[in-house]
Amino acid sequence: MPGKVGAGKGWTLAHGRLPTIRMPQLKTQPMNAWMVAGTDEAGVKKAARELADKLAPGADAFGLEVVDGAVDGVEAATEALAQTAAGLLTLPFLGGGKLVWLKSATMLSDTVCGRAESVIQGVEKLADVLQEGLPTGVKFLLSAVAPDKRRTGYKRLAKLCETQIVDLPDLGFRGGEEALTDWMASKARARGLNFQAEALDVLAARVGLDAPQLEAELDKLETAFGHGHPIRAADVRDLVPQTREGGIFDLSGCILRRDFGGALATLEQLFAQGEKAVGILLAAVAPTVRNLLVVKDLMARLRLPPATTPGQFAAALNRLPPSEIAHLPRKKDGGLNTYPLGLAAAHASNYSLAELERGFMDCAETAARLFSAGTEDDVLLARLLAGLLSRE
Repeated sequence: MPGKVGAGKGWTLAHGRLPTIRMPQLKTQPMNAWMVAGTDEAGVKKAARELADKLAPGADAFGLEVVDGAVDGVEAATEALAQTAAGLLTLPFLGGGKLVWLKSATMLSDTVCGRAESVIQGVEKLADVLQEGLPTGVKFLLSAVAPDKRRTGYKRLAKLCETQIVDLPDLGFRGGEEALTDWMASKARARGLNFQAEALDVLAARVGLDAPQLEAELDKLETAFGHGHPIRAADVRDLVPQTREGGIFDLSGCILRRDFGGALATLEQLFAQGEKAVGILLAAVAPTVRNLLVVKDLMARLRLPPATTPGQFAAALNRLPPSEIAHLPRKKDGGLNTYPLGLAAAHASNYSLAELERGFMDCAETAARLFSAGTEDDVLLARLLAGLLSRE
């Protein structure tokens, strides 16, 4: 019929305008799914525990269903995934709320178990359940250490869940001291602990990337000093156990500060731990003297200003032409290993250029004698430190 549009549906054309079509409003339900994942095992477990307490405060057996995801075999992993999916589809008891927690899920990692076809299908089915929407009152929490973020199943879960990533710092190859220290500083700040800069360096050297040990040592330091009280390097040395890496760092620090007594005490401790003189020389003494020598030479020739922090000297190095920094030590990726150079620059005023030139030659001579028969190794190294650290 002329003048009508959509005959039989009651739509008419009035005043030359099309009618307004109202679309039905779709009801959306909150996702109610969370995931905590990353390479920081202690951090993932702590964050997941805190989140579980928040999502299901004071929950009893009916309000919290925990599925142990820390499994080894394919069959156990498949069963854990199926149990989790079934728990999500089961209505809460008496109409209350329920949290289903797949805890410490190892089947998401790049392992033989994680690559099994039945496990991959189980992860996909779990993602399907989340995508379809959870029953009213049901919440889901997944925690996983070192998941394989390349896999489709992980990517789906990350999109379907409110995801929190808790990773260890990526340190690369012997060049990530800054990242390690920054990571530890963030952990300390979260607890309200007040570390002096050198104290964080000592803690980093003694703990490294061992996240569970770091949490334990922070617990100890928090108990001893509380919040706000300055924590010094000496406090960390007194309370945190010594390791081979920590001893090497301490000896290097003594050389930087020109602390002969501290160097001898640290050297004695390293020998007591079974370390060999040549290893100590090549890991701690020679690299520290070399770093002091190259930065002292740069500061003298190019009139670089004194550095008070490693980062300050790193910025100065980055402004130099390539010809002036070609001989400096580098990381595996080819970038400058600026942190130890910055530490050396902050202590370079403790030595003259001539002392460092002579000290580096003494290191080479001591290395040659350590590879030959004769004098006791500990005596040779003690003599080297005495000649290097004594003041004329």
